Amino acid sequence: MEQYTVEQAAAVLGLHVKTVRNYVRDGRLPAVRVGKRYRIAKEDLAALAGMPPDEAIAPRRAEVSCIVQVDGLPRPELDRVSTMVLGALSGRPSGLRVEFAYDEERAHLKIIVLGGLEESAQVLRVIDALVKE
Repeated sequence: MEQYTVEQAAAVLGLHVKTVRNYVRDGRLPAVRVGKRYRIAKEDLAALAGMPPDEAIAPRRAEVSCIVQVDGLPRPELDRVSTMVLGALSGRPSGLRVEFAYDEERAHLKIIVLGGLEESAQVLRVIDALVKE
């Protein structure tokens, strides 16, 4: 049986997390408490949303996959840029991947960014600031 967290259910329903928690507490949305968190069955979520239970329910999600190419970047600058970008990522939620590929002969750096829209935009802003320096 597929289950959702309160946060996932809120994303599916397009509601605030507090609203979904109130539905659970009021009994309008059945849920099982696991530790300190609630789990909501897919069928119960579909019933609240007025959808057939067999219809797939998934929160809308958008992801970015992009390659940033920086030309004319000497090796010492590569180390600085990669260190600063990775440092900006520390402590951020996982799910964002950043990889570096460097062509020493041409002094080309390619930065591959994969992840959510906002997290990727933040990484791109950091890269932009570093390249402009």
